Amino acid sequence: MSDVSPPTRTAAVIPAAGRGVRLGPGAPKALRALNGTPMLIHAVRAMAASRAVSLVVVVAPPDGAPEVKNLLDTHALPERTDYRVVPGGETRQESVRLGLEALPDDITAVLVHDAARPLVPVDTVDAVVEAVRDGAVAVVPAVPLADTVKQVEPREKGEAEPVLATPDRATLRAVQTPQGFDRDTLVRAHATVTDNVTDDASMVEQLGEPVVVVPGHEEAFKVTRPLDLVLAEAVLARRRANDGF
Repeated sequence: MSDVSPPTRTAAVIPAAGRGVRLGPGAPKALRALNGTPMLIHAVRAMAASRAVSLVVVVAPPDGAPEVKNLLDTHALPERTDYRVVPGGETRQESVRLGLEALPDDITAVLVHDAARPLVPVDTVDAVVEAVRDGAVAVVPAVPLADTVKQVEPREKGEAEPVLATPDRATLRAVQTPQGFDRDTLVRAHATVTDNVTDDASMVEQLGEPVVVVPGHEEAFKVTRPLDLVLAEAVLARRRANDGF
């Protein structure tokens, strides 16, 4: 019997079932166009750009899986990367769980990536994968905060909010995706944590497992508001000018 451990095989799960109401009326956020191409396609290509990622599972709106499958079929993706589309749930957490259930048995590491972060560089993806392969059970890319942060007592919208504290900015990070996980650990987190959360790493934290941070990238920002779309278009224009992207 060989003592050699089986190789790590990595898949990316992209929950893309949200409506993205803060972007205004129109198509679901993941299907909004950037430079003429749906944001979701940019996000899938960002994961597929890593040679470590062999499978991408896209979690579509509950009634939109056929549309998303057709969308992926009509856009070029690297031949080495397989992809699947599955219907999602009512919450992000449920959608990620459904994506996990669609993974083949031989997947040992999982990336969870926001479709609304379409421009994450491949170096960031590779750094997360490498940290998981080196033994971390949960990894998040993150960037230092540029602004001073205030902890406040929440009030109704429009009301002045009292400041409670000013946390030390040097100890804080803004977390991005893809977040990387040992598959068994992430599956256990989704089976154990019942709170509705928006961050998979926080679920692993609730298990008492360690989470580590690797450097993120300024271009991995989340497209949430109309101004973010303008910024994303500017990043794509710069890439085309510099790299022919």
